Amino acid sequence: MVPAGLSVLSRVGRAALSLVYPPTCIGCGAATGEPHTLCGRCWAGIRFIERPFCERLGTPFAVDLGMPLVSPAAIADPPVFARARAVARYDAVAAKLVHRLKYSDRLDLARALGAMMARSGAELAGEADVIVPVPLHRLRLWRRRFNQSMELARIVAARHGKPCDPTLLLRVKRTAPQVGLTRNQRAENLQGAFRVPPGARPHLAGKRVLLVDDVLTTGATANAAARALIRGGATAVDVLAFARVVVAS
Repeated sequence: MVPAGLSVLSRVGRAALSLVYPPTCIGCGAATGEPHTLCGRCWAGIRFIERPFCERLGTPFAVDLGMPLVSPAAIADPPVFARARAVARYDAVAAKLVHRLKYSDRLDLARALGAMMARSGAELAGEADVIVPVPLHRLRLWRRRFNQSMELARIVAARHGKPCDPTLLLRVKRTAPQVGLTRNQRAENLQGAFRVPPGARPHLAGKRVLLVDDVLTTGATANAAARALIRGGATAVDVLAFARVVVAS
């Protein structure tokens, strides 16, 4: 328990810091009342994904039929993973937040985005035995200096009191960028990209995994990673992302 005196000093310190460095919106930089938050305008610009949505893919439905449903896309081409969820559509504001986290060294954004993911993926996180980030290849990790998926996974795990273990899945193939590739090309590009290390198999056996990534596009990366985890001994894999691409039907 924190002593009352220290608690007061902490609040005073934060208040003093906010006078020198006023909190700003993580989306546009406008002034906000609290740090690590969005202003009203950016919040309104995020298209959150809420039910009704496909119970497998997490893609939103236009009409609520009052019951859990699976989309035709999930029936025609079932994913390797069990369920996928995302906070928002990959639109202007969400894309800007992901880009800043990923390419502008804005690690502070992981706290806010991870907190939103922890809420949206509460059901999945609650049922998970372990949380695993989608790994980067070692050369890409060296260039970027951090894995954004790991930063998000750490926040989600802490919010739900679950272990986060990045050693359970490795990216062993240096894949070409996925941007501009078709669905089939993405799947081919990721063939053999992920592997569970032999030493990690005993820690993965019989576990339900929550796989965390920043963006879910076609699901090719999630499928490839989930396939490797299941081959490595996981009983099932769910997927949680901050944003997902939603193609208009």
